[in-house]
Amino acid sequence: MSDNLFLKIISREIPAEIVYENDDVLAFTDVNPQAPLHVLVIPKKPIRTINDMQPQDAELFGKLFLAAQKIAADQGVAEDGYRVVMNCNAAAGQTVFHVHLHLLGGRQFSWPPG
Repeated sequence: MSDNLFLKIISREIPAEIVYENDDVLAFTDVNPQAPLHVLVIPKKPIRTINDMQPQDAELFGKLFLAAQKIAADQGVAEDGYRVVMNCNAAAGQTVFHVHLHLLGGRQFSWPPG
C-alpha cells in the first residue's frame, strides 16, 4: 500500500483541502465533487476494502461516521440532510483501495442514486 494515494495525503506528500483531522481520521474535499459538498472521510490506518475490515476495526469505523456527522454540521448540511456512501471494490465504484466514506450534501438526492 506504499503507493496508496490516501496515505500520501495523510503524510502530506500530496496536497489536499483538509476539513477535519484527529488521531485516527482525516477528511478532505473530493477533487471531483459529485455534490456542492463532497468530502472523503478516511481512516489513517490503511484498510483496502470493507471486506478487509477486522472486528478490532469496529471502533475506527464508528469514528469515521462520527467525523462525517461533525463535518455535516460544520458545513451546514446536517439539518437539510446529507448522504454517506462507502463503496467496496471496483464493481461498486471503489477507485482508491483505502476505505473511505463519501459525505455528500448541499443538494437534493434521490433513490436510486443519480
